[in-house]
Amino acid sequence: MQFRDKFLIQTTTVDPNTDVDDLPSDTFNKDSGRLTEELKLRVVYVSPTSPQGSTRDDTVTNSTQNLDTSSSQALQQLKEERDASVRQARHLQQELDMLKRRRNRRSDPGFSFTFAMFVGLIGFLFGLLLKLSLSSPPTQ
Repeated sequence: MQFRDKFLIQTTTVDPNTDVDDLPSDTFNKDSGRLTEELKLRVVYVSPTSPQGSTRDDTVTNSTQNLDTSSSQALQQLKEERDASVRQARHLQQELDMLKRRRNRRSDPGFSFTFAMFVGLIGFLFGLLLKLSLSSPPTQ
């Protein structure tokens, strides 16, 4: 027996606050001006006792196992990409911190010019006083 049963799935965009009961009757009409997408699903009837049924079940089981394997591989790949992104983010953060420290060192003037001049002036005056006290003639 051949059956030609199909399901028609139609999608379109509507306002998020629209209630399903409030949708106009021409929502999925192509002439309504809305972009609609359609997908036709063919119906397959399988008897559980027929050889096709067991083959179909085996195929579904194998497909499920293959899907599990491929999804676990995809999950593993996503985890690896995530870990690589985390490592790269840490590395970039370390570089940023290092650049900030370098910038702070360059902008740190250390001793100010005024302080250096003040210390120099005190040193000069101290040296002058020392020279005067040591070079004075002996008194009789």
